[in-house]
Order: sequence, then structure tokens, then C-alpha cells
Amino acid sequence: METIIGYCVLLGTLSFFGYVGFRNSGKKVERDEYLSARGSQKPLRIALSLFASGMGIWVLFGPPEAAFWGNFWDVLGYAVACALPFVILAYLGPVIRSKLPDGVTLADYVRMRIGRPMQIYVGLISILYMFTILFGEFTAIGKAMSHLTGMNALVPMLAVALITTAYTTYGGLPASLRTDRWQAWVVIWLITVLFLILFGSNFGELMKNARAFNSWGEYGSISHFSWASAASGFALVVAITSAEMFSQGNWQRAYASEDDKALKKGALLAAALVFPLIFTMGFLGTVVSGQDVNADPTIAFFLLIDDIGIIITAAFIVLVIALVCSSADTLQNAIVASICRDLADGKMELKHARIATLSLIPIAVWFATSPTVGPFSVNATSVFAIFLFADLLATATVAPIFLSIHSKISSRSCLFGAFGGIISVILYGCFTADLSTGIHYIWSPTNEYGLANLGVFLSALIGSIIFCLFTNLTTLANESNRTNTQDPHQEE
Repeated sequence: METIIGYCVLLGTLSFFGYVGFRNSGKKVERDEYLSARGSQKPLRIALSLFASGMGIWVLFGPPEAAFWGNFWDVLGYAVACALPFVILAYLGPVIRSKLPDGVTLADYVRMRIGRPMQIYVGLISILYMFTILFGEFTAIGKAMSHLTGMNALVPMLAVALITTAYTTYGGLPASLRTDRWQAWVVIWLITVLFLILFGSNFGELMKNARAFNSWGEYGSISHFSWASAASGFALVVAITSAEMFSQGNWQRAYASEDDKALKKGALLAAALVFPLIFTMGFLGTVVSGQDVNADPTIAFFLLIDDIGIIITAAFIVLVIALVCSSADTLQNAIVASICRDLADGKMELKHARIATLSLIPIAVWFATSPTVGPFSVNATSVFAIFLFADLLATATVAPIFLSIHSKISSRSCLFGAFGGIISVILYGCFTADLSTGIHYIWSPTNEYGLANLGVFLSALIGSIIFCLFTNLTTLANESNRTNTQDPHQEE
């Protein structure tokens, strides 16, 4: 496609979403409405918003890349992992809402149940997770537009960042919810048309390539079973499910639901929309792997649509922009909520939280360009690897939080459990190799095949549970001993 046409489609699509985001935002938005849009959304709107905000441009990169190296089990694992958090939200969301009706983020519940120190820790983990996803989205839109149109990758990064930040900062969550509906329908219709074209053109050839081994062996073949791929698929379920519990955008939408029934119906419908999309994207990654193309696996899906025609390519650019905008605006608004509610304990003025979030956007774009500062470099070439790092941090923290639903789990135990999850990863590396390997696993939790490392993620999850429960039992035992050794006359 001619670069000038790409610029026109990019700017036209962004202008439309900007208009939708700013429309009806002229009135002053109160603080609570800005952060939660509390009780305003019906089931279908919640479903579309969860689907749009959860399905960023990463769906065109992550599942195909994982499937390119793996096979059927990675495809299935990725699909289950992306749908399962919405199922959990459908049932756990009403519980959290009932315990804290005026909340906004998950860390609000953490503060009520565990205490301020754990709220800060969860807030930091959430912001780090969402920030990582945000610069991963900017990385992805740069790679996508550069491949499709030949334009400088920095241009679409800056354009998307500017427009989404403008309407999100101005209108808050209500603006994000409005754009989500449009973006969700754009994604659903365009991805359906694209799939019909791809599968309708030569379904037999697609299946043949999906079953084929590539030059380095069976990896990537959807018909071959391997324990490495099965383990990686299960690791993705653990990793992504855990991480999505820290997506404060999901919790904002839980509180935006008009009631528990709307939340449950909306979340389950979102899961039903997500599963087939992710599964199909993963399947197409195995098709590219079977073609044995010697190319960058991070753009595996894009290789299937080369030379597909200028009209379809233009429509695909609209799809790409809808995906990245739907995710980016959600992340920006969720980061505002986490800074305002979690780090500042609700005491920061909204305008200051907006400024803090605005300051993060240039940093996210800069990270997306893979900068090098002295001996350190940010490797943003693999979107899949970026997400795995964020997933590991969340996996090490999620279990202690939900263990706190039990009334006897102390805040100290939850903090130790969260840190214990990270320590367990290092211990796992020491046990299987050496200390440097254990530390490396924190930044790159993959195995020798480049797939998600099940041992690393299980060590983080199980280790956090063990540390949490052991600390809690020790605390209870010490309290019991102190009580038993007290002088009964003093009590009287």
C-alpha cells in the first residue's frame, strides 16, 4: 500500500474515534463518574466494553507468535487464558462489589481487607503491568503500520498516543466506554470479514500448512502433540489469567455495571466473543509456521494478508487502529484510577492524577522504540515476551490477594506471599540451573524453545501461596503462644 494512503486511513480513523470520545463530554465530569461511571452500563454495553478494552492490537501479534513456535496446545491455552478472566470476573466481581460498593479498583478492596501497605504494592504492580501492556501496544501499532504501509513506526505510535490521551484525559471512563462500543463493533465486523476471506479463499491449503512441520521440526504444527507445547499452553492459562486480574480497566467496568446481573451477563458474553477470536488467530500462526517462511514470527499473521488488495488492506488498518485505541484508552484511564485511588489513597486531586498519567505516555512511546541507555536496553521486538514479563509479576501476587477473602489471612502474610512468589522464581532457577538463570527468569520467563515456561509460572503461583500460608500460620502460632503464656491474674 502507498504510504500516503496509509496516512490518510490512520488519521481519518483516529479523527473519528477522537470525535466519538469527545462527543457529549462537554459537561463537567465529577470525580467518581470520571473514574468509575458507576452503575451506568447495561449487559451488552459491558460485554462490548470488556471485549474491546481487553482485545488490543496484541491479538494480531501474541497468539500467532506463540503458535508459530508451539502448536495446538499453545493455541488452545492462549484462547482459554484470554477468556477465563472474564468468566472469573463474572462470578468474583459481584463478591468484590458487595464487600466494597464504592470501590473503583481491585486495590481498593485490598486496602479494606489487607491494609494500606498491600494496597500500595498492588497499585504499583497494577501500574507496572498496565504500563508494560501500554508500551507493548505502541510497539505493536508501530510494527503493524510499518509492515503494512512502510511508514516510520514512530508516526502511528505518536498519533495513537496523542488522540487517545486527549479524549481519555478530557472525558475519563465515560469517554472510554463510548469509544469501546464503536471499536468493538468495528473489530467484530472487520475481523469476521477478514476471516471469511482467508478461510474462503483456500481452506484446504490453510489446513495443510497448519498440519505441516517446519524446517526445525514439529513446532508450529497444530496436529502434533508435544509436552513442551502442552506445558506452555497451561503456563499461558496461569500467566494471563493471573495478570488480567490486575487489569484495573476490568474492575472499573465491574463497578460501571448497573447491577450484578449486568456484570455477570456482560462478562460471560465477552468471554464468548474472546475465545473464538484468540483461537482462530493462534491457528493462523500455525499456518504461517507450516509455510516455513524465514521471517519475523512476531508478524506471522501479517504475512497471510500480504498482497490481499488495497481495499482490504485499508480495512485492516482500520481494524488495527480500533484494536490499539480500545486498549490504549482503557489502560490510560485505569492508570489514572490506580494513581489517584491506590498510590495517593484517594487524596490526590483528579487534575494531578491526569498530569501524572500524561507524563507516562511519552515514556511509554520511548520504551516502544527499544531505547538503549548505557549498558541497559529495552527490547521491545517481541510483544509476546513483553507481556510474559508483566504476566509473571501478576502471577506472583494474585493468589495472596484472593486468599485474603478468608477472614483469618493477615495483611503481613499477603505481603510476604507476594514477595515470596518472586523469590520462588529465583529459587526455581537456582534448583534447575543457577542463580543467574533464576534472576533471568524474572525478566524472561520462557523455556529453551521461546515458549512460556510452566515451571517458572507455577513456582511463582505456588510459591506465593506457600509463603503466604506459612507466614500466616507462624503469625497465628505466635499469637496463640503469647496468649497462652500470659499471666491469668493479669488478665483478671
